[in-house]
Amino acid sequence: MSNLESLSEAGIAPLSRFSEDEQMLREAAADFATSMIAPKVDEMEHNSKLDSELIKQFFEQGLMGIEIPEEYNGGGGNFMMAVLAIEEIAKVDASASVFMDVQNTLVNNAFINFANDELKKKYLPQLAEEKVGAYALSEESSGSDAFALKTKAEKDGDHYILNGNKLWITNGAEADIFIVFANINPEAGYKGITAFIVERDFEGFSVGKKEDKLGIRASSTTELILEDCKVPASNILGEPGKGYKVAMETLNEGRIGIGAQMLGIAEGAFKHALEYLKERKQFGRAIADFQAVQFQIAQLDTEIETAKLLVYNAARKKMAGEKFMKDAAMAKLHASSVAENVTSSCVEFFGGYGYTKEYPVEKFYRDAKIGKIYEGTSNMQLQTIAKLALSE
Repeated sequence: MSNLESLSEAGIAPLSRFSEDEQMLREAAADFATSMIAPKVDEMEHNSKLDSELIKQFFEQGLMGIEIPEEYNGGGGNFMMAVLAIEEIAKVDASASVFMDVQNTLVNNAFINFANDELKKKYLPQLAEEKVGAYALSEESSGSDAFALKTKAEKDGDHYILNGNKLWITNGAEADIFIVFANINPEAGYKGITAFIVERDFEGFSVGKKEDKLGIRASSTTELILEDCKVPASNILGEPGKGYKVAMETLNEGRIGIGAQMLGIAEGAFKHALEYLKERKQFGRAIADFQAVQFQIAQLDTEIETAKLLVYNAARKKMAGEKFMKDAAMAKLHASSVAENVTSSCVEFFGGYGYTKEYPVEKFYRDAKIGKIYEGTSNMQLQTIAKLALSE
């Protein structure tokens, strides 16, 4: 059975064909981005902070719980709907996009796929309606080598005591619910890693330094400090010692979300550039009329379309229950490269203006760089793709 046939059998429209619900959410996200987010982008960038009222509006619009089932007060949507919303918002602001991306593709999906019924009833309604989530895996000495983490968890009656520090945690400043990975048996290596649900007001937990970053400046990236942090044993997400499974499966979905974010960044910058090229005149002609520029436009447009197809295809395969790890890695790898290349070219299209903050393309350029770094560097994606290709 072909890929398209298998998607059809599953009742899923392939690639760029969207269901009515998917298209409706896409349009709603696009409208929200242009009407509510766009007017606040400059101020949020200057303050290096998301607007608090905008955070409330994300919840009111149902964008923070897209896949959470309706029984838990969520949107009851599908993964493609989340991907499309991430893309549309990234066309306007990457910081706002990654804010809801982490909530949907990492935190919510981890709860949906691994939490027991009791934890779902307790936390999913909160994540759908009012509470921001964060995903805490990385540490100072464990970035790409994620399973080298040093945060420890020791059993103490009906609680675990966590000690360690987490770094580079997106949404750290805004979150109330954290998925924190710690090792309950360091001698067992990665087989001791366990996922814990930590609430912001738990004893021994605090949010530390907020990073001053090149791009996605309004998105908070923080340190988390666990000093004898007391977590109920009932707050283990999944099974003890199986946190590596939670991490790997969730990150595979998250990489498609990052691919969608990078796609949106490229599309947003390209749109601004096309408008400028049609209006700006040199030597008595619009810049867009020069063949050399048209060839560059054609190349960039083609790159954006290839990234789009990879991102959408990975999302569809995930929804159809097919193996999608390689597709997710390809989507993130390629979309990140396209975003960097497209935004760089757009800065050049604007000439000297592109290097100033008077026009938005320099921000798109800075925001694009993170795509090759977080949720698995490009080198790690290459390694994953090669390993899976050799095993086929």
